[in-house]
Amino acid sequence: MKTVLITGCSSGFGLETARYFLARDWRVVATMRTPNDEVLPPSPDLLVLPLDITDPQSIQAAVAGAGEIDVLVNNAGFGAPAPFELMDMETVRSLFETNTFGTIAMAQAVLPRMRERGQGVIINVTSSAIYRPLPLIGAYRAAKAAVNIITESLAAEIGQFGLRAHLVLPGSSGETRFRESARAGLRGFDDPVYGQYMQETITRMASSVGPGTRALDVAEAVWCAATDPSAPLYIPAGADAEEWAGQARAHASAA
Repeated sequence: MKTVLITGCSSGFGLETARYFLARDWRVVATMRTPNDEVLPPSPDLLVLPLDITDPQSIQAAVAGAGEIDVLVNNAGFGAPAPFELMDMETVRSLFETNTFGTIAMAQAVLPRMRERGQGVIINVTSSAIYRPLPLIGAYRAAKAAVNIITESLAAEIGQFGLRAHLVLPGSSGETRFRESARAGLRGFDDPVYGQYMQETITRMASSVGPGTRALDVAEAVWCAATDPSAPLYIPAGADAEEWAGQARAHASAA
């Protein structure tokens, strides 16, 4: 039986991915900052562990407690929208600490044993927002784009050991707490320069959302990356993500 360790399983994409792998007879190590056994169905193949990906000791304890890991899914992350001029540097550092540095730290923690065994897959869940110059989320996009670039190099480096690395890029989703938490962290509505712009931008973006990305779309994309050796490095997840990726490819070809 193969084992997958998934970060950020308390809700949304991580939770659905854990369910998806459990239903397909994998051993699932579901990690979250505050463990909650009730969000997943009871199973002898399920292990719920605490994990703060910004804490080296927490990472070490979770990886040790998980046992042999065949697939790592770096899903944990958060957003905090704000106009560039108003971005609080402490928040920017937190965005990179979780979305970028935490992802790197988790991959580094599992790589030695994967390399020794000659098998393993690292899947980093980023965002299709990197395909579009969307306002208010510049720092978030930058943190995710950094993971994309790092994963490209990682995939090139570890292939010699029989290991793989992939990126799953979800689109916009109303099925996760991400949008809710991001809106809660919005700054600048009362700013005399940016307040009206923010209101208009958020209203426009909300009205333009199409089919969007389902949590199941992400789970299926992660499953593809985990089980298909021929899977591409970049895997868009969701109708909107696929559309944006297609537009980006078309633009690159025309340039």
